[in-house]
Amino acid sequence: MAENSPVNETVQPPKSNTRSVVVGVLIVALLATWGYIIYDKSEKNQIIQQKDNKNMTLSAEKDSLKKMYDEASDKFENLKMVDAKKDSTITIKDQEIAQQKARIQTILGKSNATKEELAEAKTLIASLNANITSYKMQVDSLQGANAQLTVEKQQVTSQRDVALKDLDSTKQVVKQREDVIDIGSTLHASNFSISGIDDKGNGKEKQTTNAKKVNKLRIAFDLDENLITPSGNKTLYVAITGPDGKTISVESLGSGSFTSREGQDVNYTQKIDVNYIQAKRQTVSFDWKQTDKFTIGDYKIQVYNNGFKIGEGVTHLKKGGLFG
Repeated sequence: MAENSPVNETVQPPKSNTRSVVVGVLIVALLATWGYIIYDKSEKNQIIQQKDNKNMTLSAEKDSLKKMYDEASDKFENLKMVDAKKDSTITIKDQEIAQQKARIQTILGKSNATKEELAEAKTLIASLNANITSYKMQVDSLQGANAQLTVEKQQVTSQRDVALKDLDSTKQVVKQREDVIDIGSTLHASNFSISGIDDKGNGKEKQTTNAKKVNKLRIAFDLDENLITPSGNKTLYVAITGPDGKTISVESLGSGSFTSREGQDVNYTQKIDVNYIQAKRQTVSFDWKQTDKFTIGDYKIQVYNNGFKIGEGVTHLKKGGLFG
């Protein structure tokens, strides 16, 4: 009987041990996964926290900068309201400040302004405050200059008023003297001679008092010497009043009117220009010839110069004789 050969049997580990190993590996893997997840989440939370902290810091800094900017801007606007005449320097400073404000407003208006931009805004606000201080100094200087100019203007105005008052007084005195001289230079007429003339038309004429035969009046008078009246052309107005009490006026023969020193309109019959010589008596003579017939009655001659009546004379024309 053959000997029984030994049987090679593989020893199989118990199933319970294998399961335990697998479970253990899975548990380790799970723990490692959870650990990684927890670590990763912690890392992310830390990053988010850091980012939030950074954003909070930037936001706080931005709010602080905005407050600083608003204070500087209000200060500048108040300065601009000051009544001071601007010179070219202040105008240039205005432009520079406006540019700085525009850039600061752009940065602070951003919802995601960076740290670098906020740093730029901070620098600009510091420069803005410096410019505003310089601006205020210039405004104060101009105000001081304007105040000084106002005082000087008041002094000059006061001096001017005094001078004008003195000038007015001087002018008044001068005018009074001029009026005296003007009145004193008025001429005076005397020695009136008024004759009726019968002009026969053939070069012969005859003096007559017969109203029917008179066809012109010959009027003569002297201008007395006057030491004040300067030599030169003098205008005389002669008014001839007829027996009816009306001034004879023939416009075609040069009659018209003038205003007397009393402000009254005076009709005149004829205007005469005389070349007067100072301080010398001279005789003025002229004829008045009219188309209308002369009538019986008195003819009054009045002479005016410088707005004043300076003399008058009267002649009488009468009815002719038996055959006249």
